[in-house]
Amino acid sequence: MTTNNLIKRPRTPIPGRYLFKLMVELVLFSLLVFFHTISNKWLNNFPSIGQVVLVALRFFMFLIGASLFVRLLAMVYRGRKHLPYNKKDNVTVGLSNIFIMVIAVYGFLSTFALFGIEIYKIFTTVSIVAAAIAIISKDFIADIISGIVISFSKEISIDDFVKIGDHKGKIVDINIAKTALLNEDDDIIFMPNSTVFTSDVINYTKKQIKKTSIDFEVATSSIGSVEELEEQLIESLHEYHHLIEPNSYFLRVVNIKKDFLILKFQYNLIQFSREMERQIKRKAVRSIVKNINLTKEKELDKSDS
Repeated sequence: MTTNNLIKRPRTPIPGRYLFKLMVELVLFSLLVFFHTISNKWLNNFPSIGQVVLVALRFFMFLIGASLFVRLLAMVYRGRKHLPYNKKDNVTVGLSNIFIMVIAVYGFLSTFALFGIEIYKIFTTVSIVAAAIAIISKDFIADIISGIVISFSKEISIDDFVKIGDHKGKIVDINIAKTALLNEDDDIIFMPNSTVFTSDVINYTKKQIKKTSIDFEVATSSIGSVEELEEQLIESLHEYHHLIEPNSYFLRVVNIKKDFLILKFQYNLIQFSREMERQIKRKAVRSIVKNINLTKEKELDKSDS
């Protein structure tokens, strides 16, 4: 008889602050529903003020009800995925984006109700205005829709290291209209979601790419031979040899120009690590610069002698 030892992951604890907000929203929603029920009839006796109060009540009921629903969904999702409450992923971001979009649409429709315009008449009486608004805000709408699609897609996620167009870095946030990218210079780049959606994206995290490439140009007079430069670069990384596949080093000549060469130095990491890749690449680049400077100094010494 065999016994399977199933390792159960501990339940993600729900912070007291999160539960407090949940209870507050539940109480507020109940009070608003109760007040709307008992006041609905007598507020109709006050055509002007009563209409405004009813619209406001319905808007806040919808706002808090939707927030309560999203909060419960997020709580269930975090519990199943064991996602800590101080972190977020694509699903939690997507729920927030949908919540904002739905509230914005409902708030827009509620403004017409303040003036006594029924919803079904909006599309017949203000079709021209609606078309004009759609044309003006089409880019913003495209960003919102793209953000929701990106949030629920599996191509990119928060904390993934990616290349989007010419920008390369880690995704730190996907909000309703923008995607925030932290590049290698620690600058945060905000890109429209529609641009991210339509651009060519390379996801280094998803593919777990272990090959690292360093492109550089060097004057033909600054190096003795390609083989010699390759050996020097390999030797400069001796402290990282245990992290790099032994036979993966390769210095390739990409192109030959009149006065310089375009080279690519490549190697494969044994285990993918973005931070370690940055450290090794930094070391290799400094070695390249040092080698070029030493070669120039030798040439100057020869010319002086």
